[in-house]
Amino acid sequence: MGIRRSNTSSELTSPARFLVDRNQPVIMKADKFTLLRHFDGFPKSNDFRLESEELGGLKPGQFLCQAEYLSVDPYMRPYTRRITPPFTMIGAQVAKVLESKNDKYPAGSYVVAGNLGWRTLSVAEDQPEDGRSFTGLEPLPELGGLPRSYALGVIGMPGVTAYFGFLELCQPKEGETVVVTGAAGAVGSLVGQIAKIKCCRVIGFAGTDDKCAWIRQLGFDVAINYKTCADIDAALKEAAPKGIDCYFDNVGGMLSHRIRQQMNLFGRVSVCGAISSYNDKTGQEAQVPVPEMAIVSKQLRIEGFVIHRWWHRREEAFKDMVAWVREGKIKVQETVTTGFEKMPQAFIGMLKGQNTGKAIVKV
Repeated sequence: MGIRRSNTSSELTSPARFLVDRNQPVIMKADKFTLLRHFDGFPKSNDFRLESEELGGLKPGQFLCQAEYLSVDPYMRPYTRRITPPFTMIGAQVAKVLESKNDKYPAGSYVVAGNLGWRTLSVAEDQPEDGRSFTGLEPLPELGGLPRSYALGVIGMPGVTAYFGFLELCQPKEGETVVVTGAAGAVGSLVGQIAKIKCCRVIGFAGTDDKCAWIRQLGFDVAINYKTCADIDAALKEAAPKGIDCYFDNVGGMLSHRIRQQMNLFGRVSVCGAISSYNDKTGQEAQVPVPEMAIVSKQLRIEGFVIHRWWHRREEAFKDMVAWVREGKIKVQETVTTGFEKMPQAFIGMLKGQNTGKAIVKV
């Protein structure tokens, strides 16, 4: 099935602490990271504070969750601008139900929770199922024997993003040429492999030679190190002499401008993110030439999306992704940081491109 992990280890913190006084009720204490201020440029470790919080007893309908894996993803950087600090840092986790007063979530079961954030222990309750948001809480999907951490990656939000963002918007055809930026990341690495399953020629951009070597192992036909390539325009022309039909854009900025210049008539662009500008002061400072001439002359179809759009169809993606992983058609790599206290380090490292594949934290 092609499962590979790299680990950053540290001394484990206790995910759940219970203070016991024989004469008093048991008090549950959890650790959490609070974001103290909006990021000013690149995130820094002192933007966060590790805090302890006492939890009350369970009420009917509630259940106690202990985090097992937590996710760090690029979207967290721009999304925090929408919330007024201080607040518990946002993010998804796979958690085990320790105690429950909710029949839907019995003790010993597992959940995927996009709304619990960076915390080791949480009192949660069921939410109305509107089918539109990955930031809710739901039982762990059927993983077909794959690791539970995959519910934060290939069988989770990144997998659904890659599946629908590419197949619905780019609508690839056999023999077409596809370009993927952020190709060694959680989403980009999956997009490139799905494109190969659909019999396309795939060109990937990544930021290190090691990452380029890895995506070639995944089946990418060409890998270009955008940081060291002396002439990206010439490299693209050599890699795609007949032009580019589909572009899955994870980065934005000047690199995306250069790719659009070499797209074919009626090319399709799926805009997933713009990580090249996320750590600017405003997140909107990147300067690129006016894009309309290429869009008009090549009659390009460019469409952005957020994954809420297809979340109600996530089971379609999960079914195919599980099958493709089990068949070896999709290979998965995780960069695993061990220890809840390393959450800021893992997040900052991911934004610096230090991860290959999906970045997660094991509590």
